[in-house]
Amino acid sequence: MDINFNKNEDHNKILVSDLNHHLKRVYLGGGEKRIEKHHVKGKMTARERIDFLLDAPQEAIEIGAFAGDGMYKEHGGCPSGGVVVKIGKVSGKQCIVVANDATVKAGAWFPITGKKNLRAQEISIENKLPIIYLVDSAGVYLPMQDEIFPDKEHFGRIFRNNAVMSSMGITQIAAVMGSCVAGGAYLPIMSDEAIIVEKTGSIFLAGSYLVKAAIGETIDNETLGGATTHTEISGVTDYKAKDDKDALTKIQNIMDKIGDFDTAGFNRKKSTQPKLDPKEIFGILPKKRSDQYDMMQIIERLVDDSEFEEYKKGYGETIITGYARMDGWAVGIVANQRKIVKTKKGEMQFGGVIYSDSADKATRFISNCNQKKIPLVFLQDVTGFMVGSKSEHGGIIKDGAKMVNAVSNSVVPKFTIILGNSYGAGNYAMCGKAYDPRLIVAWPSAELAVMGGTQAAKVLAQIETASLEKRGEKVDAEKEKKVFEKIKARYDEQTSAYYAAARLWTDAVINPMDTRRWISTGIEAANHAPIEKDFNLGVIQT
Repeated sequence: MDINFNKNEDHNKILVSDLNHHLKRVYLGGGEKRIEKHHVKGKMTARERIDFLLDAPQEAIEIGAFAGDGMYKEHGGCPSGGVVVKIGKVSGKQCIVVANDATVKAGAWFPITGKKNLRAQEISIENKLPIIYLVDSAGVYLPMQDEIFPDKEHFGRIFRNNAVMSSMGITQIAAVMGSCVAGGAYLPIMSDEAIIVEKTGSIFLAGSYLVKAAIGETIDNETLGGATTHTEISGVTDYKAKDDKDALTKIQNIMDKIGDFDTAGFNRKKSTQPKLDPKEIFGILPKKRSDQYDMMQIIERLVDDSEFEEYKKGYGETIITGYARMDGWAVGIVANQRKIVKTKKGEMQFGGVIYSDSADKATRFISNCNQKKIPLVFLQDVTGFMVGSKSEHGGIIKDGAKMVNAVSNSVVPKFTIILGNSYGAGNYAMCGKAYDPRLIVAWPSAELAVMGGTQAAKVLAQIETASLEKRGEKVDAEKEKKVFEKIKARYDEQTSAYYAAARLWTDAVINPMDTRRWISTGIEAANHAPIEKDFNLGVIQT
């Protein structure tokens, strides 16, 4: 191993260590004091509830752990968006679990909370996965009600989805384990079956204080909407549980009786580990995002037996395409090649850039995978499409449009891993969030932006210095440097993997060593949903 390998390895392992520290902080939710208060009430935390419910908590994947990270500081923050979402197995059945974290503002809904809940339902709908709601929420966070209440992708969409999912035959089970108030009261009751916990669970459209203010009636919350009321008088809920564990056990018993699902029929064989050591990825992936490396070395450390059947090798070399297996599942891989390559015509092609020939190759390969019913995995480290007169005259826009068309119309499930750069239209062509990947995650080394930080900062700094000069301010070299550094620092923050994850542009920031598990879990989920339409590329320029 050379010195660069060692430097890369140290750098990337530090990034993973930072990730782990970051996750530990996020897992505390509203903090240790609030967790203790929760326990004093006889309640489990959201994460404790999910861990008790799942067959193998360590094998589950978490969606949106960093949702809300660094946001809403003026409101005290909202770790994990105030809701925990995981995909795992309950009584042998894969499902998605959504649990309000009442240690964060009593489980109140911030704008990002709504977005995260909708993402959970989207995953359930796309994959026809059963969904379990563990409800413990004070409802909409009133100081920000205008950003969560009325719009199409806001709070009300949750209940609309409840109804649509029910009509699709998707199993929905809810356990009311704390507060469930106002509009939020509809979620558990629009589920197939609802459980309520004695003494801690309550459901009502308006609490006792609001009832007193509205109609003058004096009543306590337990009598108004507690477990006994709703299981023996109103009939709103179906089961009464004595505590959290009893409620979760009832869910396990219900899930145990669910029948088998129709499969999509994705090909799977016995899983084998890569022959080449996956940990070597840390030394291969460069410290600097501008440095080149051979993406094939990454692929060989992710796929079963390190075996990869490359498609159109030697043509369009800035994108690698080919067939492999991940944890036994057959996959088609579309990956950006980061090293500079020399074509047979003697031309140099820069790594991480999509050229006409590579876009053309990717389009054909994506079409093949759709015809053969093979899930697609995109490995992103892309700076965009090639620019300049030669590329424009050669029809780069036309060839890029073909690739975007193929990605958009793909009917097989798509999964996206962002290893490094994810810039501009390259993000789109390589199946960014806007192109409906079933799951999209980033390694800690990832950067998402319209363009690279240095390049963007130079452009913005030129605009700002020109504006200062127009106002008559003298801009010397020193001031110009300060303007550039200020803009670059802000831009770098906005391109980080954590900034993207906080806004749910990705589902997670993950340790590269967990990549195979994420892909395998995603394909297993997708296998619940048979493909119901044919692949059609639509109208394209030839």
